[in-house]
Amino acid sequence: MEALIQLMNGFGTALAPMNLAFAAIGVMLGTAVGVLPGIGPALTVALLLPVTFKMDPGGSLIMFAGIYYGGMYGGSTTAILLNTPGEAASVVTALEGNQMARRGRGGPALATAAIGSFVAALIATIGLAFLAPILVKVAVKFGPWDYFGLMLIAFVTVSATFGNSPLRGLTSLALGLWLGLIGIDQLTGQTRLAFGVPNLFDGIEVTTLAVGLFAIGEALHVASRHAYAPEKPMAISGSMWMSRADWARSWKPWLRGAAFGFPIGALPAGGAEIPTFLSYTTERKLSKHPEEFGHGAIEGVAGPEAANNASAAGSLVPLLTLGLPTSATAAVMLAGFQQYNIQPGPLLFATHAPLVWGLIASLFIANVMLLVLNLPLVGLWVQLLKIPLPWLYAGILVFATMGTIAANPSVIELLLLSGFGVLGFLMRRYDYPVAPVIVGLILGPMADNQFRRALQISQGDPMVFLQHPGSAVMIGLATLALVAPFLFRGLARFRQDED
Repeated sequence: MEALIQLMNGFGTALAPMNLAFAAIGVMLGTAVGVLPGIGPALTVALLLPVTFKMDPGGSLIMFAGIYYGGMYGGSTTAILLNTPGEAASVVTALEGNQMARRGRGGPALATAAIGSFVAALIATIGLAFLAPILVKVAVKFGPWDYFGLMLIAFVTVSATFGNSPLRGLTSLALGLWLGLIGIDQLTGQTRLAFGVPNLFDGIEVTTLAVGLFAIGEALHVASRHAYAPEKPMAISGSMWMSRADWARSWKPWLRGAAFGFPIGALPAGGAEIPTFLSYTTERKLSKHPEEFGHGAIEGVAGPEAANNASAAGSLVPLLTLGLPTSATAAVMLAGFQQYNIQPGPLLFATHAPLVWGLIASLFIANVMLLVLNLPLVGLWVQLLKIPLPWLYAGILVFATMGTIAANPSVIELLLLSGFGVLGFLMRRYDYPVAPVIVGLILGPMADNQFRRALQISQGDPMVFLQHPGSAVMIGLATLALVAPFLFRGLARFRQDED
């Protein structure tokens, strides 16, 4: 009941004219960048971080959340019409959606994706509103040892979730942890790893790192491989709307996709890729028309798209309640919170209740806006696919550089931005995930402080982390998650050698 009252108050905040404008801008930008190949919501939020540093925190975060939801919607358009997913989570949608477009059923494919996204995101946002306060009540009772155990789980799962190799994920995380230690130590007041550069005494700016790795790095990476001819989008022919049979075959996959996406997205090791594949596999097994899969089955679009958008709302649960990002966009949104000296976690609901409930309420509004925008404006989004990539990424480079300099006018900051941009390019070139670096920079100092506080309370006894059941269980889970991928890989090689 208390959550319902807080949500109603949140609608009062979200329905303010300025916040409605921020939500509309966010969903428009998110959909646009979700449509463009190679540009996802994480890159867009990173680009806007330095531009919004003097804006109202509530309005900026509402806009960022709108971009997140819009990016999930927009990714389906490229997946269906271009067979090039705008987001990694839209890969499964391309399997059936592009086949539907080739058969002249691009309209129904886009319609079931949009409506399924709306239904699933609505269900998941309701789950977010009522599940988040329950998690907060548990997390408020955490001690320093519990927070450290939670950080370990975040570090290990982020390293394993992003990228194809756990070892490369851990390498990226280690780089982020090292960057997070630069600056003045909060407990002792001593300078660490600043090498006598006064600009580094306050540490590395999260916005500079995020813009450099995501925006500059992605632009350089695309420029380095721009020797291919991009595929032209499929023309939309036939009816734009769904038939009665399409509705009958879509509504159950929408609900099942939401059931997969929200709980998995809410897990610390969640993400959108796993529930979309699970949804696709389930629909293929349950379908009355299994022979259509691989040739344009509408269930193969409806289920995965619903799972994709439900996981977006689910990923906000650990972000808001525990301060743990489970996706690249959530990691950049965490940087957005810290830009305004707001730390997501259990105290967020007590210290910034109007802001967080306004943010949750705005997700409902953004969801309705997206449904209204996506169906009639499909033609406009398709036109965006015709923008030449050199123009697009040249604009991103200029916008990223100007925004960062406006936020932090310093030669050192410009050099750091350039260095992080080259680093982001090299990480993409050699298949190292970028998101763990951001997570390490943000959560590293927090883990360091909680670790040392726990040792201060226990007078230097490291067994304090195993004496408390909560931290002991979390450290055990983190250890298991760290060792398991290497064990499975070793067993697979052993079986291959036997064969």
